[in-house]
Formats: sequence, structure tokens, C-alpha cells
Amino acid sequence: MSTFVQLTSADGFSFPAYVARPEGEARGALVVLQEIFGVNSHIRSVADRWAARGYLVVAPATFSRVQQDVDLGYTGEDVKTGVALKARVEGLPAPGVLPDIQTAIDHAARESGGKRVGIFGFCWGGLLAWRAAEQLQGLSASVPYYGGGVTTETEMARRPGVPVMAHFGDRDAHISVESVKALEKAHPEIQVFLYAADHGFNCDQRGSFDAAASQLADERTQAFFARHVG
Repeated sequence: MSTFVQLTSADGFSFPAYVARPEGEARGALVVLQEIFGVNSHIRSVADRWAARGYLVVAPATFSRVQQDVDLGYTGEDVKTGVALKARVEGLPAPGVLPDIQTAIDHAARESGGKRVGIFGFCWGGLLAWRAAEQLQGLSASVPYYGGGVTTETEMARRPGVPVMAHFGDRDAHISVESVKALEKAHPEIQVFLYAADHGFNCDQRGSFDAAASQLADERTQAFFARHVG
């Protein structure tokens, strides 16, 4: 069963999150972080797919502090809107949206009956999953997919506190192969994978979708979460 619920951060801010529940007892819990398009049909489908695999999944609406009810597609206008919303969230005073993600982690742990929690995200959500691996509590693993900004010098200086697996496309105009190699060199403790694919290769609603890369990344992610989450 899947539904939206209202969560409340430590500072009292209330925001929605999509919660997908498995049939029967959860094997573990996951938090999935949106792209710049909101908790749209793609992110909801990702949550539902992982719930069908036995995980309790929470997808927080991380644009809520600047705009409620964001549900975009993938047109040029949608991209412009999403980029602007991301800039507004990134411009919030620290710690920005991280308390909301912490609330989602805590909710996932509670709703799963105290199971371990992993986190993963796509594009901007991948960047947030990377930050969460260092700054947030209650996580057992993190998987950023083509996290925009992860390979910058500032972000590479982070030291994740949990195991990390990162997926990138070698045709991504936003994230160079050279910067991915630099991340791999700076963090030999994390698993870094490059695919013959473009940015957004996991999303079957985008023109950049690559079925082979998506499937391989998914298989690796399933094995990673099975080992570290449940």
C-alpha cells in the first residue's frame, strides 16, 4: 500500500512524503530522494518497485520548504522550473533541507519496525544522499545516482560515515568522467561505477533512459542494499 503522509521536522516544519509499504514484514527501510522534478510519477514508481522487493520506502518532498506539491515532467520548461527550485532550496540557510531528510530516515526506521535504513537518490537527490551519508544519523548505506555536484572539490572533501555506492554515466555533460575518476581516487573506500550512458539514465520517462545501464545499476544497488540494509 502506498500513500502520502505528513511528516514534521525538528523545527516544526511540516512536509509530505510518499510512503510505499511492502506486503508483510519489511526486510529493511529505504529513503529515496527526488530529482529536481519533485516526488513525481517516476519517483513514486521507484518507491513502489522497491516496496515490492520487501522494503519500506519513504520519498520526502524536498522542495516543500520553497514550494509545495511539486510534480513535474521532463520538458524543457519543467527542467527550468526544477533548476530554479533547486537553487532556492540550496540557498536556504544551513542545514537547509537536511532536517527533513533526517525526519524521513527516522520515519522509515519507525515504520519498518526498527530495521536498518538505506538512502538513495537521483541527480540532485544523489547529491543529497551523498551529504546524508556524512551528516545524518541512522543510515546504513547510501547510493547516489549521477549526483550533480558530488564530484566538485567541496563535496569530495566529505567523509561518509556509511558504505557508499555511486553510479555515473560517461556521457553526462554535467559530470565529467575526469571528475568521477577524481572522486574514485579521493575515496577508495566507496564503490564507483561508470556506465556508457547519459545523465538520467535510470529514468524511463526521460529521453536519456538507458535500459541496459539502468538494469545493471539496479542489480548492483539491490545487492548493495541486501548486504548493508537487509
